[in-house]
Amino acid sequence: MSGVGLTALAVAAMRAIETCRHDRLIDDPYAATLVAAADQGVGFPTTPEALAAIPEDGPRWAERVDHYLGVRSRVFDDFLTAASGSGPRQCVILAAGLDARAYRLDWPAGTALFELDQPKVLQFKQITLAEAGAEPGCEHRLVGVDLRDDWPAALIAAGLDVTAPTVWLAEGLLPYLPGEAQRRLLESVTELSAPGSRLAVEEFRGTRKIAADPQIASFGAKQGMDLDTVLHHDGELPVAESLATLNWVSEIEFSEDAASRLGRNPGPGAAPMLDVSQFVMAVKRG
Repeated sequence: MSGVGLTALAVAAMRAIETCRHDRLIDDPYAATLVAAADQGVGFPTTPEALAAIPEDGPRWAERVDHYLGVRSRVFDDFLTAASGSGPRQCVILAAGLDARAYRLDWPAGTALFELDQPKVLQFKQITLAEAGAEPGCEHRLVGVDLRDDWPAALIAAGLDVTAPTVWLAEGLLPYLPGEAQRRLLESVTELSAPGSRLAVEEFRGTRKIAADPQIASFGAKQGMDLDTVLHHDGELPVAESLATLNWVSEIEFSEDAASRLGRNPGPGAAPMLDVSQFVMAVKRG
């Protein structure tokens, strides 16, 4: 596990920390289990106490992002719950990583949830959670495919009904793609989406701010992860504008505003994340 895979593990650790907080915004009882099972020797903290105990010369980067990850996860949890409850009975999570929403959210009866990611990632998650006694609360369909390959065909082969509305989530994905790949991704989602489909995207506006943060960069370097390489800075796509040309109607919420709405004061430590992040929610026109 390295590069983007390592960031997926870090995100799971942050979800575990958020779950332990007295003022938690999400409940992910499986995050810590997944982090422990990965056993990468990285030593990611999974509780607020473990985070606070990290020495000053250790990976204090976590203080930069853990509050932000709580906000982001809650925003998309609420989106999926509201969107799936309004009619669509099929949902797709792109680059699902160690996301456990299939297991921890309340899904309407008859919902099919498609998760796309590398086959080994999905297999690891499925086996780990099965051994922990977890069961998905939906019809869980794992689609092991690299997003650089023909993932739309794999999704259709797994049973996606392109004539019915779909709920889409691209969380923590676009920052790792160059602008042209972002454009192709949105075009593919559009081609697979019937009118009334819904899409939620995390959009970064200036990833260099994150890669340049000294504490975040220092931790990445210690783990063999060059954030300046992992995060793409070229041709960042204005998501809402691009979706408008593809017949979507979008709303944007800045992450700072979402934090305030949810009663979370992340403090100055999370500034690098809040400065660059916004959430785009869109509906496909008829």
